[in-house]
This record gives sequence, structure tokens and C-alpha cells, in this order.
Amino acid sequence: MDRIGVVGAGIVGLAVARRLAELRPGARITVVDKEDDVAVHQTGRNSGVVHAGLYYAPGSLKARLCTRGRALLQEFCAEHGLAYEEVGKLVVARSEAELPGLDEIGRRATENGVPGLRRLSGAELREVEPEAVGAAALHSPRTAIVDFAAVARAIAGELRSGGHDVRLGFEVTGVRRDPLGGVVVSSGSEEVTVDRLVVCAGLQTDRVSLLAGDDAEPAIVPFRGEYHRLVPERTGLVRGLIYPVPDPRLPFLGVHFARRVDGSVDIVPNAVPAAAREGYGWGTVRLRDVWETATWPGVRPLLRRYWRTELAEIRASLSTRRYLAAAREFVPALRDDDVVRAPAGVRAQAVDRDGTLVDDFRIHRVGPVVTVRNAPSPAATSALAIAEHVADQVLDPRTG
Repeated sequence: MDRIGVVGAGIVGLAVARRLAELRPGARITVVDKEDDVAVHQTGRNSGVVHAGLYYAPGSLKARLCTRGRALLQEFCAEHGLAYEEVGKLVVARSEAELPGLDEIGRRATENGVPGLRRLSGAELREVEPEAVGAAALHSPRTAIVDFAAVARAIAGELRSGGHDVRLGFEVTGVRRDPLGGVVVSSGSEEVTVDRLVVCAGLQTDRVSLLAGDDAEPAIVPFRGEYHRLVPERTGLVRGLIYPVPDPRLPFLGVHFARRVDGSVDIVPNAVPAAAREGYGWGTVRLRDVWETATWPGVRPLLRRYWRTELAEIRASLSTRRYLAAAREFVPALRDDDVVRAPAGVRAQAVDRDGTLVDDFRIHRVGPVVTVRNAPSPAATSALAIAEHVADQVLDPRTG
């Protein structure tokens, strides 16, 4: 019997385990995670948006897997009775200066086969979002929302029902090759031996990958995304999703509005350097995380390039008034007392040694170990397609 291990019980790790179970019905799949539940970090702390593929470079892994993943996710939600709502997205150019950027998004989206895409004038965009303003917009009516944590829980339930193991409270402290064959994954004195291993450890993925014999590059640099939520009586300000034209130099999309499947509306997120990989507030500081970030060679050139951007993000984080001023450029009717703080998220941003922000998915293989080194947005949307891609590498006979 094949024994396959997966480190990480976020949506990507669970989806990989599910796909491996489909391809190897006789295999024994073991998923391990240090938390006491699945989907605790990035999967359970994102905006819940199912991306249609507007932004990604045509031909990239992101573009291909987002398109495939969206279809698979919609099918999965229908099969499991989970909410999947096509609320639509507006990408709004605030002024004529942003129209070339909007044109580029339109070009990419068309090449990526985004369904139903429309270019709207400033007047037409208000037919979609009456409270929004802008010079022009792109409307993606098939962009949807889901509860990704609920999807992860459903996948975990499938695995357990199939006789596989989702072992929680198992923090990986060591990975070594067994002289008799296979890979031994340890958590203190507890051990799991598998024939093949997949690392989908999110915010800890570089550390676990290094234990498994992979390179140090890219390293994870954490960025906290801070959310605000409209008070219930003001959720009518936004019907679906309202996004800015993003800065093409950065992997972050900028402050935007996102309706959730429970009917709430979040303003999400700015991106500030986090003092802990799982630091969801300014008061959470872990010296090891700070030290590793500060000493990674790529951080210095990163700061040289983007210090002005990050200074603005930090100021917005410390001042709700500044944060809302950015949001009000798209929805002028937004008032300061319309929002409350909402739970934050932390993005596992992979950074190369030269300071490059890794944008596309990146997957390595080291003998019998496959490591998912970078799985940023739209990883949740793409999870079931990423799983197909990763499972093919795991089961490649050349791996060993």
C-alpha cells in the first residue's frame, strides 16, 4: 500500500490529499497540521472571493489553474451543498490616468477566457454598483464568493470518510529519509513514515521545505491584511465586489470591497509587514520571525524598491480615517462610522534572494518530496486545479 503524507491542512494541502486519494484508491493518505482545526490561517482568513482570472499573465500557472480551479470549485460546492454566489466584480479606474491599466487587465482577462467580461463607462458602472464612482470599469459577472473554510472542512470530511487520516496538533519538527525507504516526518517524539511527501505549509512552507532538503529560496515574508467590516445597516452600499486597478509592480490588489456569503461586506485589505508569521495584530511579535525576515538577503532590495508604498500602508493601518479615505474614492457615501474592525489575515509572500516578489505559483521537487513554495491568491480559487498539477508531480515515476 502506498503511503503518502501531506503537511498542511489548508485548502491546498487538503485538495492535494483528495486528488491523490482519487488517483491512488489503495493508498493511505495522512495529512498533518500543527493546529487543532483545518483552515486556521490563510484559508480561513481571506476575502472569500472566487477569482475569474482577470489579472494573471496569460499562459502562467496562475492563469491556467485559476480557470480550471474555478470550474472545479463550483462543481464541488454544488455537490456538497455549499454556497457559491456569482455576485460579480467591478474593477474601477478612478481617473483617466488609470485607463491604460484597466485596458491591460481587459487584455489579460480576454486572453484568459474570463466569461461575460464587459467594459463600462462611468455612468454604466453605477447600474451595477449604484454607490460606486469612477471613470470606467470592467465588469466580471461570473466572479463569485464562497466560504473557503467550509470547503476545506468538506474536503477533510471526505478524506476521513474514505479512511484517510487528518491528524491535527502535529507540528512538524523534523523530516528525514528512512534508510529502509520512505520519508519520516516527526513531531517531537511522534513519527509518521510515508513513501512520498507533499509540503503545503503556507506561512511555514519555507521552514518545512528546508527540513525536507529543499533550498532556502524563496523565503516567506509575512504581510498582514487588515480588514474592516460595514455595519449591518450599511451593507447595502455594495452589491458585490468593487476593486481598484492594481499596481502592476505589486502582487497585492489594493483596498477593495467584498461581499461575503453570510451577507456581510468587508473592506479588504491593506498590506503591512507583520512581526509574526501568524501575527494578526500589531501586538503579536515573534522574535524568530522578525529575525528571519530581517536577515533574509531579499528584504533589503525589497525595502529599497517599495519603502514609500509600505510607509503609506502602515499609516493607513494606524489610522482608520486614512484607510477609509482610500475606500471612499470608490464609494463616496461611506462614512467613518459605517465600519468596525474585522479579523485580519496574513499573506505568505514568497521573496527570492534578489528581492523579487514571487508572483506565480512555484513548486519544487526533492526526491520523494514535492514542496509548494508559493501559492498566493488565487490559490484558494485554484486549489482543486493546483491539486491536479501537484499530484501529477507526486506520482511521477521519476520521483524517488
